Amino acid sequence: MEGFSLQEAVLISVLIIDILSITLALLMSLKYNKNKAKTYLFWSAGLWVFAISVFLEILFALGIYNEFLISTYVFLVALLVELLALGSIQFFPKFVRVYYIFCLLSTLALFISLFFVNIGNIIQNYVVYGALPLVTTIISSIITFPAASIIIISAILTIKRTSKYKDRSVKFKKRVQMISIIIGVLFVSLAGTFYIASYPELLYWSEFGGIVLLWIGFI
Repeated sequence: MEGFSLQEAVLISVLIIDILSITLALLMSLKYNKNKAKTYLFWSAGLWVFAISVFLEILFALGIYNEFLISTYVFLVALLVELLALGSIQFFPKFVRVYYIFCLLSTLALFISLFFVNIGNIIQNYVVYGALPLVTTIISSIITFPAASIIIISAILTIKRTSKYKDRSVKFKKRVQMISIIIGVLFVSLAGTFYIASYPELLYWSEFGGIVLLWIGFI
């Protein structure tokens, strides 16, 4: 951002992302309170976790950093994708119990590993930038890749179901929403991996693009 220092540009970016994510999480929570569907319960929980993880990025941009905060951040980045997937798996009742067990075991494994693995300082120029320890990367991938796949498959199947709508405008709207969710979840899911790229600002562009697309899809 021209006219701003690097720290100010990063701080403004994450503040905007966090405001958008908090607002969307609140709206999703209100939807859950209205219909009590488990889908909205997990989706809203995932978005609240996303908002908290972005808040940690705000602290990092302010120069506030320690091992506990970065471990918490890594844990939340994996958890948010898992929670979004738990919302989507509700459309497949036969697999719900199996995925619950998988989530419990994989999340517990990540939680325990973070007690024994020292991540170190991976904040450079006020952004998350640097490779994670191998064991953390492996366990995080075990959590996030299946979760992202579930969300995408669910959204694709929902797109196919839109063929039942006779009204073309309604069909078009539903398909746009589902495509936005697919791409938005992909962006949010992969955001945590972009800090190892040559341009770490991709992390924040991905988060911003993801939350905007989720706004289009969910609202």
